[in-house]
Amino acid sequence: MRLCRFDDHQLGLVEGDHVLDVSGAVETALPIERWPGTPGDPLIKHLPRVCAEIARLHDIAPRRALADVKLSSPVVRPAKIVAAPVNYASHRDEAERDRATFHAHQVKRIEDTGLFLKASSSLVGPADGVPLRHLGRRTDHEVELVAVIGTTADRVSRDRALAHVAGYAIGLDMSVRGPEERSFRKSIDGYTVLGPWLVTADELPDASDLALELRVNGELRQQARTRDLILDLPRLIEWAASYYTLHPGDLIFTGTPAGVGPVEPGDIITARIERIGEMRVEMRAAERSGERS
Repeated sequence: MRLCRFDDHQLGLVEGDHVLDVSGAVETALPIERWPGTPGDPLIKHLPRVCAEIARLHDIAPRRALADVKLSSPVVRPAKIVAAPVNYASHRDEAERDRATFHAHQVKRIEDTGLFLKASSSLVGPADGVPLRHLGRRTDHEVELVAVIGTTADRVSRDRALAHVAGYAIGLDMSVRGPEERSFRKSIDGYTVLGPWLVTADELPDASDLALELRVNGELRQQARTRDLILDLPRLIEWAASYYTLHPGDLIFTGTPAGVGPVEPGDIITARIERIGEMRVEMRAAERSGERS
């Protein structure tokens, strides 16, 4: 299934150029949790039940044109956003060539650097756009394959890692360049874009060799295949779960290839991953809270 969240927090099933409104599945399949609840995104936590209910509603669900809806992040409440730095050799090479932009302490082997966390408050969907801050500094795009964790994973082996994946999506890891720690520069509100929908793992059982690309205003900037990852997805999940428990809805950003570059307000990013889809994201200047009408 391809599951999206659209317009006013409605749940959709994407079929071709249409979205079936299956929001009723949430009301029936999701239990009411008492405070304080348990970690994880409720929809992903109960995804098998939700999918069963979607199948029941399929033939009676209202149908909308995909072009007419606004797509939000398909995951609402990840406990963690885990990201892999410099996980394509091509990106490592370009960073080593440009030390003025990529500071020396940031250009290290991923095996030496480890993974890093992004704030869950930075998560948005394609229709939200990216509110660029610090316009006097360079902000770059980074397209990535993202795995969504479906079941709790604690110190899992590489061989069992993919059994904990609920599905896949496209991610943008937006990055302000500078000397600060990665998590600080990459956790700005709106700097983690996830979309356009969640492709469930049963529909995409093997994500190890997918083509991905990113264009800015139609110009091709990034292009690679997921087989080019230095550490593949099972290894990333194994490594992350050796340090902390992964919960349903946690996101694994797998890394970006060469071609990262600056964006400005008004630019349009189009990101595509084979067998997942394509999303269009607009860059805009961030408003101050007092400027909102």
